[in-house]
Amino acid sequence: MTIKFLGAVGGVTGSNYLLEDSDYNILVDCGLFQGGSVEENKNWEDFKFNPSDIDALILTHSHIDHIGLVPKLYRDGFRGKIYSTFPTRDFAEIFLTDTQKLMAQYANDHGKDILYDLKDIEGAMSLFKPVDYHQKIDLGSNISLIFYDAGHILGSSFVKIFFDKKSIVFSGDLGNPPVPIVKDTEFIDEADYVVIESTYGDRIHDVGKNRKEELENVIEETFTKKGVVLIPAFALERTQELMYEINDLVLNSRIPKIPVYIDSPLAIKATKVYPNYIRYFDEESKNFFANHNNPLDFSDLKFVESTEESKALDEDIAPKIIIAGSGMSNGGRILFHEKVFLPIESTTLVIVGYQVKGTLGRALQDGAKNIRIYGEDISVKARVVSLDSYSAHADQPKLLYWLKKINRKVKKIFVVHGEEKAKIDFQVKIKDELGIDAYIPKSEEKIIL
Repeated sequence: MTIKFLGAVGGVTGSNYLLEDSDYNILVDCGLFQGGSVEENKNWEDFKFNPSDIDALILTHSHIDHIGLVPKLYRDGFRGKIYSTFPTRDFAEIFLTDTQKLMAQYANDHGKDILYDLKDIEGAMSLFKPVDYHQKIDLGSNISLIFYDAGHILGSSFVKIFFDKKSIVFSGDLGNPPVPIVKDTEFIDEADYVVIESTYGDRIHDVGKNRKEELENVIEETFTKKGVVLIPAFALERTQELMYEINDLVLNSRIPKIPVYIDSPLAIKATKVYPNYIRYFDEESKNFFANHNNPLDFSDLKFVESTEESKALDEDIAPKIIIAGSGMSNGGRILFHEKVFLPIESTTLVIVGYQVKGTLGRALQDGAKNIRIYGEDISVKARVVSLDSYSAHADQPKLLYWLKKINRKVKKIFVVHGEEKAKIDFQVKIKDELGIDAYIPKSEEKIIL
């Protein structure tokens, strides 16, 4: 068996790994490249393999940097089986449909052919074979796999693949427990090889702070100034976590009742999937639903569906919370709100997720005071606050602890899905603290297992 590293090698997007055996080929994730034109143009390159030769595609979770090129894979000839959890399958259809529109617009603006169309999405969805956690799946050719809960988003997984009396684990994206709704990241105790993400491989989240208290303080301080709280948030998990915790803060009288607007049709669609998978929830969230209380639906919460409703939010400067996509301010309705409210000193922009280099969100996080939105120069007078405790990715100590649990028999660890400094720092930590050979693969590098 060989492994070839085709994505999320030079950065954190475009996850794509190819396992090749003499008579069976497996692709793990098939993600979109994001973070500026240089990265995004990679999406139009030919695959570094023949899609029709792939027997199985394994998807760790439904974030677009892990699934975004699946319809292109189908368009180019893939007809194998797609394995994922049930929530990942349902979310995939929602997010791929949304991405198709965005990428079609990008193609039009840059004189490119479309990546894929709705028929390609429909074709790809017909190949899904969803499975539950801990269910051993026989792929044939003496190869099998098991999904485990990664605790990252609803339905997220890390996957263990068995072959030739050996095993390799792909971490996908590991979660940052404890968080609302999803269960904590699981552990396993044995593997020969591990491919692990390093998004926060050089960072330690501030465990001394309570994330809900941080959010409470930001909301209270902003409302004291009669300002608006803007939160660019990913449509899946981050938006739902914020809804859950804001509701809890109001129910416990820790913040006043205030209008909360979810201005993301994509997030609204994703939120409607959650009640279908209560069995995936943690115990606290299960109990909420058991008592006929939906923590993702409360009196001051308003779903903003139409463009007209979204525009109306900018015409009213009354205090409110607006949660809108995209999570890195590189598109979506959040840009229109940022254009209006960032020049106002009483505004607080709250960053609650990882911001890829080259995105507007990263520029704002790094302290940019002048930005451009849709060709217009915008002066940033708002306060910009980063709440790292809301990250859905494990930090360095949690990544190391997860690896320690899997320490038995590990021959080599491949460090991927991180910026260069994060990967190097994490590689050193693995070698120093675990005494295991850790390696940072190069793009398109092929290694015999």
